Amino acid sequence: MHLKEYRICMPLTVQEYRIGQLFMIAKHSHEQSQEGEGVEVVKNEPCEHEEHGKGQFTEKRIHLSSKLPQWIRSMIPAIFYITEKAWNYYPYTRTEYTCSFIPRFSVHITTKYEDNNGSTENCHNLSEEELSQREVDFIDIVSDPIDESKYKEEEDLTKVKSTKTGRGPFGKDWRDTTSPVMCSYKVVRCFFEVWGLQTKVEGYAQRSCRDVNLLGHRQAISWMDEWIGMNLDDIRAYETEMNKKTNQKVLQDVGELPTECSPCEVGDNVDAL
Repeated sequence: MHLKEYRICMPLTVQEYRIGQLFMIAKHSHEQSQEGEGVEVVKNEPCEHEEHGKGQFTEKRIHLSSKLPQWIRSMIPAIFYITEKAWNYYPYTRTEYTCSFIPRFSVHITTKYEDNNGSTENCHNLSEEELSQREVDFIDIVSDPIDESKYKEEEDLTKVKSTKTGRGPFGKDWRDTTSPVMCSYKVVRCFFEVWGLQTKVEGYAQRSCRDVNLLGHRQAISWMDEWIGMNLDDIRAYETEMNKKTNQKVLQDVGELPTECSPCEVGDNVDAL
């Protein structure tokens, strides 16, 4: 098992992030999807947990064959998807990724959100054994380099300023000088129990998780003026519209679209978009 804890700070409050994240997931999913590939919403229903209370459960299929490196594509069928199951009890979420074609592969993500700059040392109450294995990785949405093919000047947070909130542009020490600030504490456990490939596959999954979180959270801030001021009813209406468009986009060549899904309230979808 490869265990990492990503800490992603944002110039938002935890309550603002709830809306911004949902907006970003819906818009990002639509932007990244294309015919035959992308994020398909297949289930969305209320759920309840004895500790965390009422929440929302979603199941998605992430079609992404052509986005994988050649050495992985050589081992999988042409029609390939990963199943995502997510339980959102905001400000706590749990997400699991599995692949029926590779039963020994899975990724488990738990996330908590706090109004601080990433200073909580054991937010998830990990055991001593887990702490000895854990690698903490701060994802800096302002300063960390991004793939040139995904760079957009209008999403560069050293240049972007929100006209509605006045936040930005941000400097190198923004996490210590910006208010408000919150942190997403994301513990990612990767499992691939195949001798000879375990380290390579688990490492690839962690790098992919980091890359997609860096891009998605940059976008959430650069798109702030589009979602700031929305309430949950507003964002759910937006999600319904975007999910329908995205499903049509992804499933054009499948021949059958699922029945219309209700809005998603998912905490960790961004991890695999």
